Amino acid sequence: MKTKFPLGDKELRIGILGMTEGNGHPYSWSAMFNNFHPERMRNCPFPVIPAYLSKQPKSTIGIPGAHITHIHCDIRADAEDVSASTFIPNIVDGPEDMIGEIDAVIVATDIGSEHVRRCRPFIEAGIPMFVDKPLADNENDLKIFTKWRDEGAAILSSSSMRYLKEAMPYHNGRTYELGDLRYISALSPKKWETYGIHPLELIFPIVGPGFESIQNTGAYERNILHIKHRRGIDINIALIKDMFGGGDTLITGTAGHTYIRGGDSYYCFKTQLDAFVKWLRDGVDPYPFSETQELMKLVIGGIRSREEGGRKVMLTEIRESSGISSYAST
Repeated sequence: MKTKFPLGDKELRIGILGMTEGNGHPYSWSAMFNNFHPERMRNCPFPVIPAYLSKQPKSTIGIPGAHITHIHCDIRADAEDVSASTFIPNIVDGPEDMIGEIDAVIVATDIGSEHVRRCRPFIEAGIPMFVDKPLADNENDLKIFTKWRDEGAAILSSSSMRYLKEAMPYHNGRTYELGDLRYISALSPKKWETYGIHPLELIFPIVGPGFESIQNTGAYERNILHIKHRRGIDINIALIKDMFGGGDTLITGTAGHTYIRGGDSYYCFKTQLDAFVKWLRDGVDPYPFSETQELMKLVIGGIRSREEGGRKVMLTEIRESSGISSYAST
């Protein structure tokens, strides 16, 4: 499989797919590329989006040489509203109708078990893509995405929490003032399948690779997790459906501690999209795909542990490749 990638300095036509329940990224991400209609956006079904968009200086809106030009949503009325709110000129009835008209695609849906199906037509057409978090929530789909990458497909995926500005000073082991890290505690609302990746990806650039095990002793709407890292770090994540506190993280070491409280969603998303466009142009991964693989193993392990009565799941149990055909059914 050979993709036409990287794309260089050309004017980029980007398609976007959405939406899933509780996920308004087609509104917010399209606005960050194309600008937005203030009156239309006030009626957005996700009030937080116009709230943070309205705070931004106009100079921060837009990514030079890149626009969302096509949109598809499972419900056409959703696509029509996003299009009118964010100046997207083309609404298509089927995702495949974008092919031949776009240079890249954003799969802005956050149900990992749907991503192989949603991505396959674009992979087969050699179109580079950004896939919303989590890339996959089961082992078979992770193997398919790994095989696609190994075959040369251009796939990028992350949580916006990788770009939380309050956490970025601590990336790449820059936690010297804290001594050797010993314990991290993080909070998140909603459910593990879709939101567990947020605290995981916030923590990953701080501690680096080397997660060993994950144990989920909670329930579907009340996930309580214990994760072990090879550096001797214990991590607890409480992810409860109706809890407040996404992005709040305590990091403790042998010489000190710090508390991270995120609040600027716009910065996270915009920086994430800027990184995507840079990657489209130069082809340089902003982070190794191996990090995405390890993060997906944590997502998968958290589900497996909960479903198996709170058993400790070793990450070595979860394989990202096994010679599986990339065209296996899911």
